[in-house]
Amino acid sequence: MQLVPLTGGLGAEIFGADLRRDENFAAISEAFTRYSVITLRHQDITPDDHLAFARRFGQVNVNRFFKALDSHPEIATVLKEPDQTQAIGELWHTDHSYDETPAMGSILHAIEVPPCGGDTVFASMAMAYDELSPRFRQLLEGLCAWHSSRHAFGAGQQEAESVKTGRIGNAAAATQDALHPVVIVHPLSGRKCIYVNPDFTTHIDGLSGPESDAILGFLYAHCQRPEFQCRVRWHKGDVTMWDNRATWHKAINDYHGHRRYMHRVTVEGCPLTMA
Repeated sequence: MQLVPLTGGLGAEIFGADLRRDENFAAISEAFTRYSVITLRHQDITPDDHLAFARRFGQVNVNRFFKALDSHPEIATVLKEPDQTQAIGELWHTDHSYDETPAMGSILHAIEVPPCGGDTVFASMAMAYDELSPRFRQLLEGLCAWHSSRHAFGAGQQEAESVKTGRIGNAAAATQDALHPVVIVHPLSGRKCIYVNPDFTTHIDGLSGPESDAILGFLYAHCQRPEFQCRVRWHKGDVTMWDNRATWHKAINDYHGHRRYMHRVTVEGCPLTMA
């Protein structure tokens, strides 16, 4: 088993590991805690193997909105057909931040990938926090922000291509609103992380609209700095796992005319602690 960091601070590739083997799990788990994003290359696994690996980290979260795999309802499908123009997850986001207890992580298995393009980009929220000035960190202390699924998956999205094509659905279930600290202490690493994101965060609690927009706008721009990022280029069979408490991610939609098909399993998390 060989581990190769993707950047100086976020992400790693793992070669020569088999996620089905017990003797590999401790090293994989340690790498996940350290790097927040890990890509296990060249995995030959079934949906049952995928779920068994996820359950070693915790209880599986069944997604409300993504089309499920017919044979395994715990697995969400992430699909873009050659004639479709919209990819799922094009905005920077953190999976399930709208839940009262947000997901620990997501595990994505590449079933079919385009000849090039279709990468996933990640950003470290711990690195982003570390680069804030001490005075701005002090400003964020004690602040909480609201996150919601309503605008992203609710009735207002019925004209979206992803809804019309059946990839996203169940708008009536988009009723989640959750209040989380703007800065959390990561439950595994102990590092402080920014916990707001452009897709699901709606406003900072207790501030006026302009005040909230000013702080969130700065944080969103700051967190997108390239030195906080890593980029995963996919190959068929690859499995990438990321920590939703420590990262943002987004899908790159640059493979028009080609099919990209993934299986995703999400693992339940724990309540978040304010820094």
